[in-house]
Amino acid sequence: MAESIINSRGIVEDHDEDNEVSDSNLQVELNVFRAQWMSELKPNSGSNGGNRGLSSRAADLRRKQELAREEKARELFLKAVEEEENGAVYEAIKYYRRAMQIVPDIEFKINYSRSPDPDGGNEKDMDGEIEDLLAYFHQQLILQDNSLKICVPEVEMTQMHISALPPEVLIYIFRWVVSSDLDLRALEQLSLVCRGFYICARDPEIWRLACLRVWGRSCTKLVPFNSWREMFLERPRVRFDGVYISKTAYIRQGEESLDGFYRAWHQVEYYRYLRFFPDGQVMMLTTPEDPLVTVPRLRSRNTRVESIMCGHYRLSQDTDNQTKVFVVVSKRKEEKVAEYQRNSRFCRRNPAAPETEHSFHVGLQLSSGGRQSFNKLNWIHHSCHINYRSTGETVVTAFDLDQMYASFFFARVKSYTAFSERPL
Repeated sequence: MAESIINSRGIVEDHDEDNEVSDSNLQVELNVFRAQWMSELKPNSGSNGGNRGLSSRAADLRRKQELAREEKARELFLKAVEEEENGAVYEAIKYYRRAMQIVPDIEFKINYSRSPDPDGGNEKDMDGEIEDLLAYFHQQLILQDNSLKICVPEVEMTQMHISALPPEVLIYIFRWVVSSDLDLRALEQLSLVCRGFYICARDPEIWRLACLRVWGRSCTKLVPFNSWREMFLERPRVRFDGVYISKTAYIRQGEESLDGFYRAWHQVEYYRYLRFFPDGQVMMLTTPEDPLVTVPRLRSRNTRVESIMCGHYRLSQDTDNQTKVFVVVSKRKEEKVAEYQRNSRFCRRNPAAPETEHSFHVGLQLSSGGRQSFNKLNWIHHSCHINYRSTGETVVTAFDLDQMYASFFFARVKSYTAFSERPL
């Protein structure tokens, strides 16, 4: 019943709108007819210049009328689009119908890339991209007393709003958001809140501290980058908000049956995990367990996972502009002593530490694959160093890099940066 009432009202309104459109069309036709009639009343002996003047004025009048009709149809069509976006379908249909009655093909004459300014402003370069967005936001947030206003509350508040904080305090809060784990992704998301947060998130000091944490003294100069933020985003580095995972699978021949007729084949799968930290530490683990089980255990560097190896790493950029990662890992001391006591028969008489130390040296080449940056590590070196304490001798055993050394691929883990222990 409600729909019929609405439709009946819509029909009445459309009849009124049709009458208005027909009146405007009739007025245009009358003006054109008057111009032609006046030209025909002129005698043939009259000057041709006067006839040409009347015909040109009639053509100009006709052209102006056409432009006026297109402009009116364009306004109605854009109004219909706005009503449709707001959910008022019936109102949108009404405006669509009026626009198409004036100009049937108005839909193909509208440039959708430019929309009218709702505030009626006449600002330049608003249709295209703003080159220096940071400078533009600075200009927008400067008050008459030349003080920077971070943000404005949407509703009136009785409590203290964050806009009352000085920029220095707000930037210190942003350093807690980044934290010592260098969660710059959270900083970029925070910059989407408002213009003031965008300005604070682009503070050069925050990005300079992040670059120093990653590259140390080797990043004292910005060249060839334009800003510290550009250096952090474009210069090759390892990522800290997740883990690098390498999966290896192969077929192994099993034991032969007693009658020699059957021999089993086993498919072996295991994973290697690499977790980097901004302070230069790294954890490496080789296990057959699935990533869903292992990845949560690598969140803290004080994990109690068995057979995990810890150490340090460093970045090296050669003259060929290729970034390499060199890792040195070994088992923890308490695990070494426990393993030595389990394997030694005379652990009660000789509780001292083992006489040998094993460390593994790994060389990896950093590259990018797909849409993500710095998400792939390729093997270039792997060796085992055995140090004999009694003689001080070190024996190095290098491994051949074959198909058993699959590349590492980065997987982002949200829980690694969910908490902030220290500010940047």
